[in-house]
Amino acid sequence: MISDKKDIRALSKEELRSFFVGIGDKAFRGTQVYEWLWSKGSHSFDDMTNISKETRAHLDENFVINHIKVDHFQKSSDGTIKNAVKLFDDFVVESVLIPTKKRTTACVSSQVGCSLDCTFCATAKLKRMRNLNPDEIYDQVVTIDRESRLYHDKPLSNIVFMGMGEPLMNYKNVLASIEKITSDEGLGMSPKRITVSTSGVPKMIKKLADDAVKFHLAVSLHSAIQETREQIMPFAKNFTLVDLREALEYWYSKTNRKITYEYIVWKGINDTWKDIEALVTFCKYVPCKINIIEYNPIDDGHFQQASTTAIDDYIEALEHNRIPVTVRRSRGKDIDAACGQLANKQ
Repeated sequence: MISDKKDIRALSKEELRSFFVGIGDKAFRGTQVYEWLWSKGSHSFDDMTNISKETRAHLDENFVINHIKVDHFQKSSDGTIKNAVKLFDDFVVESVLIPTKKRTTACVSSQVGCSLDCTFCATAKLKRMRNLNPDEIYDQVVTIDRESRLYHDKPLSNIVFMGMGEPLMNYKNVLASIEKITSDEGLGMSPKRITVSTSGVPKMIKKLADDAVKFHLAVSLHSAIQETREQIMPFAKNFTLVDLREALEYWYSKTNRKITYEYIVWKGINDTWKDIEALVTFCKYVPCKINIIEYNPIDDGHFQQASTTAIDDYIEALEHNRIPVTVRRSRGKDIDAACGQLANKQ
């Protein structure tokens, strides 16, 4: 049930301090509550044991904490964990914990559904229903960190905004969540351990550069030929490769940081030498690295994983041109937790 009380996590620390001064209490009480909400991740006023019961009751009368709840939990045979997360208004998004020997990575969602229309992605079929609030993104990370410690005996080391939604179409809230995640008053994670992945929204990429963000940027490219990219990512008619290239050149000029291009190779779509040569040319505009991603089917049969030979051809051409390339093997496929599969299926 949606409460008509104000979500207390929508208040800044200064606003909380002012609230307590306004009711005749001390300003530092607001700092204490802020600490409980963010660095301690509390979802209940009753947890705030250094605050009097009377004050906690007053908070409960005036505010609500609209925290997420794990509605459905799945654990893959490879250790990957997928959470179907219920929001305060009963919408559901998914987040994933991806473990490896050296690290654990949280893949978090930024929208309910997605603003864009990539035809190979299950999430895009849901369409966008709303943006996630900063605290809803933050809660996903807190939850996955706890699961990482519980199931893999180590804290969360990395975060990727590669779950449901286009992060740059929820720009303000995504950046606000990262500010909380990296703050000493939040989780204190280094921005260098965070990657925001976009399908390529030129205007917002330039804004990232202007805002001097410290996290990494990844772009879902998948083709460096405009016509082909429009077929698999129809929104690219409005966000062309020419515009994307200009935005990425601007990004690099302002940040001096490499781009990661995420790239899936499909049979009969982008597996020819023409496609490879176009990618090599595009990669020369801005210092970058290529992450070739294994395709994960979404049951429509149109897209099929390219042959090993085609992928090897890509790798050979990129390495010949001294462009760093890695192949990322998907994890969590048995629970529909792999890249492109997040669609609230349980």
